[in-house]
Amino acid sequence: MIHHFLSTASSWAIGIPLATVERSLQHSLCFGGFDQNGKQIAFARVVSDRATFAYLMDVFVLPEQRGQGHSKALVQAILAHPELQGLRRFMLASANARELYQRYGFTAPAKPEALMEINRPGMYLLKAT
Repeated sequence: MIHHFLSTASSWAIGIPLATVERSLQHSLCFGGFDQNGKQIAFARVVSDRATFAYLMDVFVLPEQRGQGHSKALVQAILAHPELQGLRRFMLASANARELYQRYGFTAPAKPEALMEINRPGMYLLKAT
């Protein structure tokens, strides 16, 4: 389900290979949301040294389950996780859920001019050809 959503429905990982998703999960702290029947309906992962820094990514709730508070519950569980306490910096990138994250204290970077990135949009589509 996670690979299917990321590779076909996300705006950030279209075409990502299953092996890449599997490797990313092995090296992350993963969180899932489940319905009353045990079916997974949400996912997020955190990459962290678990001491000073964390990066929240690959957050999603299946479209048919949105608007029911699942994303709020997911973010609350992530921020309450014992291995993610006392961090100096917790980052994420979000194009469409900024209001959700602002509720939990996320803000625009204090010094955006200090942040840099290597960004390769569409990289998985390029590999598939």
